Amino acid sequence: MLVTMIDMNSPEEPANTDSHEGHDHAEPERKVPVANPNPFTNSSTRVIAIASGKGGVGKSSITTNLAIALAQAGKRVAAVDADVWGFSMPRMLGVDRPPDVEGEKIIPPIKHDVALISMGYFAREDQPIMWRGPMLHKALEQFLTDVEWNNPEYLLVDMPPGTGDISLSIAQFLPRSELIVVTTPQIAAQSVAQRAAFMAKSVDLTLTGVIENMSYFLGDDGKKYEIFGSGGGQALADKLEVPLLGQVPLLTQLREGSDMGQPIMVSDPDNVASLAIKQIAQTLIDTYKPTKKYRKELNLISD
Repeated sequence: MLVTMIDMNSPEEPANTDSHEGHDHAEPERKVPVANPNPFTNSSTRVIAIASGKGGVGKSSITTNLAIALAQAGKRVAAVDADVWGFSMPRMLGVDRPPDVEGEKIIPPIKHDVALISMGYFAREDQPIMWRGPMLHKALEQFLTDVEWNNPEYLLVDMPPGTGDISLSIAQFLPRSELIVVTTPQIAAQSVAQRAAFMAKSVDLTLTGVIENMSYFLGDDGKKYEIFGSGGGQALADKLEVPLLGQVPLLTQLREGSDMGQPIMVSDPDNVASLAIKQIAQTLIDTYKPTKKYRKELNLISD
């Protein structure tokens, strides 16, 4: 299990420097365990990866608050903080305890009705994660196989920036996932964000839409100030031929809530940013309804 097998203080054993080494195997190193031959044929878990072309666009805060918004809408929600190097969701969600372990299963902490697993539970905030592809691949495999997910309706995956090893692993483990791209309004940012979208298409992930974060600053005078310009989110959505799911404003409360473990969806649900995220969640629920799928990766409950 992750909590006992991975020594966070030891570097990974020497490996080929080819960045694709961990993904050239026809099969993962360890098959996904299933308690019964076909016990969850009515599973409808919907996996949505939240990605960006670069860091600093607020992807993790969007993932955290979107997960809460889905839970507030009555959905069973879980999240994987797959940003192994820049894990931040435990702090943002306000989780203050590590997972429990029952037998061979990790029981993820639940906060604001969102079950979360993250590398942040197994490493200090000041501890660097110095892993190559194979170790990253193995950690994600354990997140999906050793955690008791209890058949969520939605599993949100906070992806690391870019299009590297973890993106390839997610595509391998969860090949029917959807992907939402987060960008900011400036044209330069959306031109970088499109790389994540093109990655999704190249590995046959479903591109669901674009979220524009930091769309504008709402001043005390009630006016909208487009600090980072405008049009980037819509331009990216048009280029990718997917909808712009929503525009989330740049607000101090949103940033402070993430830093203090008090997500704005909980601390101020009527805030303009909260309402924008709530509308995105409702759009996902109403317009993109889950379909019945057998997802052995997420249904690992033993009798």
